[in-house]
Amino acid sequence: MFLGVDIGTSSSKGVLVAPDGTVVATAVREHRTATPRPGWFEHDALAIWWADFASIVAELARPDIAAVGISGIGPCVLACAEDGTPLRPAILYGVDTRATAEIAAQTERYGEAAILDRCGSPLTSQAAGPKLEWLRVNEPEVWARTRRMFMAHSWLVHRLTGAYVLDHHSASQCTPLYDTRTHEWITDWEVVPELELPALAWSGEVAGTITADAAARTGLPAGIPVVAGTIDAWAEALSVGVDAPGDVMLMYGTTMFLVEVLASRAVSPQLWGTVGVTPGTYNLAAGMATSGAITAWLRDLTGASFEALTAEADTAGRGAEGLLMLPYFAGERTPLFDPDARGTVIGLTLRHGRGHLYRAALEATAFGVRHNMEAMRSAGGSAGGSAGRLVAVGGGTRGGLWTRIVSDVLQQPQMLPAHTVGAAYGDAMLAARASGVPSDGWNPLASLVEPDPKAAADYDRLYALYRDLYHSTSHLAHALA
Repeated sequence: MFLGVDIGTSSSKGVLVAPDGTVVATAVREHRTATPRPGWFEHDALAIWWADFASIVAELARPDIAAVGISGIGPCVLACAEDGTPLRPAILYGVDTRATAEIAAQTERYGEAAILDRCGSPLTSQAAGPKLEWLRVNEPEVWARTRRMFMAHSWLVHRLTGAYVLDHHSASQCTPLYDTRTHEWITDWEVVPELELPALAWSGEVAGTITADAAARTGLPAGIPVVAGTIDAWAEALSVGVDAPGDVMLMYGTTMFLVEVLASRAVSPQLWGTVGVTPGTYNLAAGMATSGAITAWLRDLTGASFEALTAEADTAGRGAEGLLMLPYFAGERTPLFDPDARGTVIGLTLRHGRGHLYRAALEATAFGVRHNMEAMRSAGGSAGGSAGRLVAVGGGTRGGLWTRIVSDVLQQPQMLPAHTVGAAYGDAMLAARASGVPSDGWNPLASLVEPDPKAAADYDRLYALYRDLYHSTSHLAHALA
């Protein structure tokens, strides 16, 4: 058997997979993300990452597990002592916007064009480098003891094997520390010379084996291999076969995330350019700061179930009877890179209800996807949002309405896989491959969401208004922020 475990923003998931790809068992643990201040998002590594992992393994562990794969949210920054002991809660990925001043300072120091050329991405809240500098400036007592940095998956790999290693893909999101042209850490900029940077490996390479101590603490067999792993969205892309140039994965989750596979390196100031999970591949990636987070907010606010809200949103029809929303409830990542953007609803009347708001939220996220796909096209990616396969994954694909709206807005079909287990399934794939077991054909595409041509004109008109609404109101949002 092959074990995959993924540490997510709001939950962790484990999956036990047989050599033919059959899912034998799954386990889920929910957790909360701490927001101690506006714009701060943190996880306690011991209380969340390790506790979830150990609990999941306790439920799934068996003596015939042959290898382990791990993924997690990223790029995160967990500051640790030399022995891997966490010194403070981990600072999460692009939703954490505390390092605005450090982003500006590093951009000025190294040069915007040089950063984009060497690292593949502009400096934004998604980058790890400014978060490290924020620690140095704002928490000097923590920084003085910091010797190593980890992400969720690399820290768990370290606790299981003792190895201090980070996969190339995750490293390529540590801007401005990693050169996507040479696949090496950048040494001449000396961004964080005080730190020992981890060894680099490809996601499917074996980082180490389960130590006797880790075996005693988890119940996993001692001596079995643990692969280097990667960031969750890329593990999820792997889980649904998004690995050929032109393929695009659209992940419906707490945030909306897109990964496009490229045959060669491409960069854009509006997107993230990274190296791929496997050698010789590259990606353009895009991510919205909120998507499922808004639907969950509306559920909690109204007290209605997702099923009831979806049914009412379906009845509301295209355009939600005159409502338009900007989904920037936690700022926005690509392609705006505006941490001070804010959620906006325009067109409200006394006759609008919760179903109209829910419909407007679903349509807003679809417009955000279209905005990102257009940025991919402009960047010259092989798919560019108009060619190749668009594969949809994540919890938001269930129910049908959300995916239907997105296909209607894009006027592009979406393929749905047979298994929607998520990133943990991709982790198990990496573990299987490292053991010499092929995973081709594990997760065939099972269904297709076709766009309705009759919706094109309505959504083209609304999308134009959506784009104009941000530019017309951003100065107000910034003043309020």
